[in-house]
Amino acid sequence: MKVTLSVIKADIGGYVGHSGIHPRLKEVADEELRKAKEDGLILDYVVMSVGDDLQLVITHTKGPDSGEIHKLAWDTFMEATQEARRLKLYGAGQDLLSDTFSGNVKGMGPGVAEMEFEERPSEPVVVFMADKTSPGAWNYALYKMFADPFNTPGLVIDPSMNQGFIFEVLDLYNNRVIKFKAPEELYKLLAFIGAPEEYTIRYVYRASDGAIAAASSTQRLSLIAGRYIGKDDPVLIVRAQSGFPAVGELLEPFASPWIVPGWMRGSHHGPLMPVAFYQANPTRFDGPPRVIAAGFQIAEGRLVGPRDLFDDPSFDDARRQANELANYLRRMGPFEPHRLGLKEMEYTTLPKLMKELKDRWEDAEKFTSDIREDAGKDVE
Repeated sequence: MKVTLSVIKADIGGYVGHSGIHPRLKEVADEELRKAKEDGLILDYVVMSVGDDLQLVITHTKGPDSGEIHKLAWDTFMEATQEARRLKLYGAGQDLLSDTFSGNVKGMGPGVAEMEFEERPSEPVVVFMADKTSPGAWNYALYKMFADPFNTPGLVIDPSMNQGFIFEVLDLYNNRVIKFKAPEELYKLLAFIGAPEEYTIRYVYRASDGAIAAASSTQRLSLIAGRYIGKDDPVLIVRAQSGFPAVGELLEPFASPWIVPGWMRGSHHGPLMPVAFYQANPTRFDGPPRVIAAGFQIAEGRLVGPRDLFDDPSFDDARRQANELANYLRRMGPFEPHRLGLKEMEYTTLPKLMKELKDRWEDAEKFTSDIREDAGKDVE
């Protein structure tokens, strides 16, 4: 059976501030998706959240980029936004950049990851959902999952993975893609994905037959809107087992937290902390950035799950390390590299400040000369 798995998310109101989501928003979303399931538009759904993001996990047979499915998600977010406004939640409707649906939610604010595949006899998938960070946060994890034999021994042991994987990389600023085959082009791949704020992995395919292995959301709100609205809080879908990495191999990269952009006001670097569902409510400095892992078995399009895969004491040390890294970075306050570099700050209030102060800048050489002249006059 050919199934499409769509994960569509949006920040439509925080409770309290940017720390979490009000239960009523999830209830509204559930009501909307239940009606769609009863009408036969979708096969199944699960409503989830991480931080202040509402997450819609949907199975259907309409294929990726379906206008019907995207409109369903858009209408669901709009209904939940009305409830968020009634409750006066913070940033109600923040990710919805228009009042009118244009046929596809991509480019309208919400984040989207989708893939279509022929259901295997057993179809395990893991959906990763992050808060307080941006799409490039997945680059490191996807490299470890699909290209690093120290993380994924199946690359060496499993004959069905010996031919490696193909990575489709998106140039965020020029809207173009390039594909690299690993392991043959591993160094070329790393040259790009090591700069995750400009180049993000959009899809991963199995090299032997082109089967899709992973799909991530790559929407950047600031690039769409031309101003800072909020961090993009990406989602990632990864297939597991039987020719793909095992579930444990997909989770292993998160055992050692890495540094990602986002955190407070989307303007700081911080550690990506793997947490259980109940811990996905960032409050310390609106963070630190965190990720949950929802495991599903897909059976004839039905979502069996989710299973909370980071609700495991073996990730306690990763959480401890993340807190240590957070403490270290927080001591740096407004200084880089805790604060993002100037290019990533261009969608915050910094450009406004630069414009306000532009007439106070003076030529450095003239300024020094004037000081010397004034000093000479004082001597006389």
